[in-house]
Amino acid sequence: MERIIITLTALLLTLLPQTVSASEPDATYSAKKALNDSLAVDSIPVDEDPPRKLSLIRRIIRGFDRLDENYIEPQHYVFTAMMQATNTYDFFSLSSRENNGQSISFSPDVNVKAGPYVGWKWFFGGYTFSLGHSTTAKTDLDFSIYSSQIGIDLFYRRTGSDYKLRSAELGKGADTQALEDVPFSGIKIGITGANLYYIFNHGRFSYPAAFAQSTCQKISCGSWMVGLGYTNNTLELDHEQLEKLIEERLAPTPVQLDSGLMFKKVEYHDISMSAGYAYNWVFARNWLLSAGGSVGLGYKRSVGDMKDSSKKNFSIDNFAPNTVGRLGIVYNNTRWYAGFSAIIRSNRYRKELLSTHNTFGSMNAYIGYNFGLKKKYKPKEIENKFIF
Repeated sequence: MERIIITLTALLLTLLPQTVSASEPDATYSAKKALNDSLAVDSIPVDEDPPRKLSLIRRIIRGFDRLDENYIEPQHYVFTAMMQATNTYDFFSLSSRENNGQSISFSPDVNVKAGPYVGWKWFFGGYTFSLGHSTTAKTDLDFSIYSSQIGIDLFYRRTGSDYKLRSAELGKGADTQALEDVPFSGIKIGITGANLYYIFNHGRFSYPAAFAQSTCQKISCGSWMVGLGYTNNTLELDHEQLEKLIEERLAPTPVQLDSGLMFKKVEYHDISMSAGYAYNWVFARNWLLSAGGSVGLGYKRSVGDMKDSSKKNFSIDNFAPNTVGRLGIVYNNTRWYAGFSAIIRSNRYRKELLSTHNTFGSMNAYIGYNFGLKKKYKPKEIENKFIF
C-alpha cells in the first residue's frame, strides 16, 4: 500500500511541471493581448465613433445638389408660397408634299391661367383657374424637377376643339385671306413626353436659380448639357369638315384639297438625343437673366390613315431635329422672389407624303415668399455666463 502511494505521488510530481509549462504560453499571450488592448483603447477617444461610409445611393442623391457656394447660394427656407400666371402656347402646321404643296396652320386663342402654389422642400403644387373664356375643356400638365446636376421635364396636353385656322396656302393664285382666324373644331392634338438632361458644370451653374427659385446665382456662369427625350404626338383631323369650310369661304373659286392632307388620325413617336448650352448672367445684385437652348436629333416613327385607299396605314420613319429653348429673368433676395420664365419646344416631322411642325410651350409670371428659416441659417444664440 505504501509503495502504491509513493508511486502515485511520483507520477503527480512528474505531470505537474508539464501542466505548468503548457499553461505559460497562454498566460503570456493573454497578458500581451491585454496590454495591447489597453494601449489601443488609450490611443482612441472613447466618445468618438469611426466614420460611417455612405451608401452608393445616398452619395448619388447628395451629389445631385452639390454646390460651389462661391457661385451659388443655397435655399435658406423650408416653405414657400407663390402666385403664378401661366399662358400656354400651341401652334401646329400641316404641309402636303404632293401636287401644289398646300399647307395650313392652326392655333387656339390665348388663354391665361392663374392660381396659388405652395411648396415644402422638394414638393411643390398648386391650382390654377382660367382668366379668360374657354369653350372646351383642356388638360395642360407641365411638371419639372430641377437639381444642380440633372433636370427632368414632364408634359401632358390634350387640347379642346377651340382651334382657329391662322393661315393657309392652297396653291398658286388662291386667295386664302377669308380663311384667316376662322374657328375650326375639326382638329384635336395630344402631346405626351419627357426630357432628361445632365448639366456638366453643375457645381457653379444653377438652373434652379432661374426656373425653380430654390437657389441664387451669385456669379455669372454657363454650362454645356446633354439630354435624352421621348415625345408621343397624336393628331386627329376632320378633313371633310376642312374641305367644306374651304368651299364655303373661297366660293365661287373652287380649290381641291391635296390628298396628303386627307387623313383622320396620325400618331408620332419620337426618341431623341440632344446637346446644348445655357448661361446665367448676374447683371445686378439679386438679379438673374438666364437663356439656354438645345438641339436634338430624333428618330421619329408615325402611323395613320389617309383618304386614298392606296395610301392607308402609311408609316413615316425618319430622323429630324427637335429644339428646346428656355428664358428666365428673376429677382431673388432669398426671402422674396419674382420673375418671368418661358420654355418653348419645337418638333418637326417630314417624309414624302406629309410634314408637320408643332411648337408649344408655357410662359409664367410669378411672385413668391419663402418662410421657415432652416436651422443652419438661424443666428447662433450667445450663452450667458454668470459669475458668483
